[in-house]
This record gives sequence, C-alpha cells and structure tokens, in this order.
Amino acid sequence: MNWLVFALMTVVSWGVYGVLLHKGRGNMPMGSETPHAGLKAFLFVCIAYALIGLASAALLKMRGSNWSFSSGGIKWSLIAGVAGAVGAFTLVLSLGAAAQIYKGAAAAAVMPIVFGGAPIVNTLVAMALHPPEGGLKSLPVPFVLGCLLAAGGAFLVAKYAPTNTSAASALLAPRSGPATPQPK
Repeated sequence: MNWLVFALMTVVSWGVYGVLLHKGRGNMPMGSETPHAGLKAFLFVCIAYALIGLASAALLKMRGSNWSFSSGGIKWSLIAGVAGAVGAFTLVLSLGAAAQIYKGAAAAAVMPIVFGGAPIVNTLVAMALHPPEGGLKSLPVPFVLGCLLAAGGAFLVAKYAPTNTSAASALLAPRSGPATPQPK
C-alpha cells in the first residue's frame, strides 16, 4: 500500500500548494511591485524544485543507482517537466488575476477548477495514448458520469466556496439579460 500513502501525501502537498503559493505572492512587496508579485513567488517555487531535484539525485546515489538514462526517458521526463512548469507558471498568473477580484480568497476560486479539470484532462490524454479496448463505446456509464461529476463538482466548489460569497462570485455565474458594465 506504499502507493496509496504516497498518493495521499501528494493530495495533501498539492492540496495546500495553491493556497501557500497565493500567500507567498501576497507577502511579496506590493504597490508598484504588485504586477510582479506572482512571478517573484514563482521564482522561489522554481528554486524549491531545484532543491528537491538535488535531494532526488542524492536519493538515487544512496540507493546505488548506476546513473544510466535512456534518451526516451529523458525526453518524456523533460516534456513532463515543461508541462508541470508551464502549469505552475499559469497558475501563478491565474492566482494574480483572481486576486484582483477575490483578494485573499483567490485560491478558493482557482484551485477547484485546476484540480477538478486536471484529472479530466489526464483521463482524456491517457485514453488517447492507451485507447480502451472496444473504443469509446465500451466506456462504462459510471466512468463517464464520474468525469461529468468531476467537472460539475469543480464548478460548484469554486462558485460556492465559503470565502467567495461576495458579489465577485457572480463572475462564475451564467448571465441573464443584457450585460452591465463592471466597475474597474
């Protein structure tokens, strides 16, 4: 059951990631530096990744790895790293933009969308790379329902998070009638 322990550790780590990142962003110098606060926070996320990378190199050494790598393993791992880094970078941008509306509760609006949407994208990509036997018609109804519930759940959690009860949460609501200009 080591995989489950590690999976739950990942849930906890990634579950606090957005809130802590937004807190780091909010503690950077503001005023004329406000537009740069997210990138400053991201810089230290990158430094943390480098430190964890050094720790993983030390762990490889301690486990007696012979340090052999394949070109395919390197290529796909670097592509995965770029995808993760781009995601972290765009998360910083999203939190910064949401902070203008939700202030300190920006993570409560952004993270449910990210963490509700990411498993759906993961599932679609995994099925594209490893198509199910029998094609899409063979997908069990509960599986399809689960994907729909994940999307709906992400929306509902983001829209109705207790910290987002201000009028700003109306931005996630569908509009009815003519659009009215929003104050800036």
